Amino acid sequence: MARQTPTTGNALSQSVLAGLITTMVGFVASFAVVLAGLFQVGASREQAASGLLVLSLTVGLSTIALSWRHRLPISIAWSTPGAAMLAALAPGEFGFNQAVGAFIVGGILIMSAGLVPSLHRLLTRIPVPIAHGMLAGVLIPLCLKPFTAVASTPFPALGILLVFFIGLRILPKFAVALSMLAAVGFGLWHIGRTEAWDSIEALPQLQWVSPEFSWQAIASISVPLFVVTMASQNIPGVAVLSSFGYTAPWRSTMLVTGLGSAGGALFGGHAINLAAITAALAAGEQAGADPRLRWRAAASSGVFYLVFGALSALIVSVASASPEGLFQAAAGLALLATLANALLGAMADSAWRLSALATVLVAAGNLTLFGIGGAFWALVAGLLTHFIVERNARR
Repeated sequence: MARQTPTTGNALSQSVLAGLITTMVGFVASFAVVLAGLFQVGASREQAASGLLVLSLTVGLSTIALSWRHRLPISIAWSTPGAAMLAALAPGEFGFNQAVGAFIVGGILIMSAGLVPSLHRLLTRIPVPIAHGMLAGVLIPLCLKPFTAVASTPFPALGILLVFFIGLRILPKFAVALSMLAAVGFGLWHIGRTEAWDSIEALPQLQWVSPEFSWQAIASISVPLFVVTMASQNIPGVAVLSSFGYTAPWRSTMLVTGLGSAGGALFGGHAINLAAITAALAAGEQAGADPRLRWRAAASSGVFYLVFGALSALIVSVASASPEGLFQAAAGLALLATLANALLGAMADSAWRLSALATVLVAAGNLTLFGIGGAFWALVAGLLTHFIVERNARR
């Protein structure tokens, strides 16, 4: 057996550390967004814990499988923008069983993007300002939560805001993660003060959810979830890998993440996809000097996701027993940078500015017609505005 040299051992340790950081940033910085989305579409505490657990498992296993198979630093994540879209839906609009049916359809659409080349080409033709406008619109109500929560829970809300802004000044890359940990800390403090320790559950378990299929839920959830996940995660994820000299295997990635999304939906998960923001942590120089070995950082991240999944029940218990609005406020802080980027992308092209603004406003207002939610109508409004007003104005 070949002996491991100190240099080889150090490189492996560097990859594992990069994998741990990738998982911590991805998990800690956005789990509250996932919970906010699942609770908004009717998940019980047990179903939300199951959803967070199955997302951690499918993200971990998909990351390990894809990075090992292709020897590339392919990082998978849950769809944070998709969860934010769920959190923007009107409460009680759909039951959780209907939402799960829509999640399954969304997973099938993701698989179709890998199997049908014409669908992939169609996705790349979605106007960027409209896609960004829809995302910005669904994010605005959630990004207001950190500030509106000050009225209802002033002490913890101001506390996580303070931690967030101090983090931006001292450790900007970890400011969101620090604010999430602060929310957990305030939640534990509240539980201790109210002596509600009996409500804490430590052991996670998967809970089957029987799907129900509704065309309104498919139009309101499946289609926007698919568009947001593709436009805000999968396509940028390919670009991030390309910036480091890697070519993402589109077909196999879409098949694996689509299957993981559809299968995980049966236990409460909404969608998984190529990582965009955290992809750079496993593909950059911090993951190792040799680009051919950086896949080990992604694979390590997958292993750590499996470990972090064990905390799902504990996290949901703390969130459920915390002051109302606390974790929604933390979720809003996690999405501020995403909102800023989406608004910039929506308004960057003057030829699409009015239609992008219409998209933002309709999505933010969560216009509901014929039982179909605002994200879908935001796409329709944006495209119609462009073709009626802006396209004719250029002629």
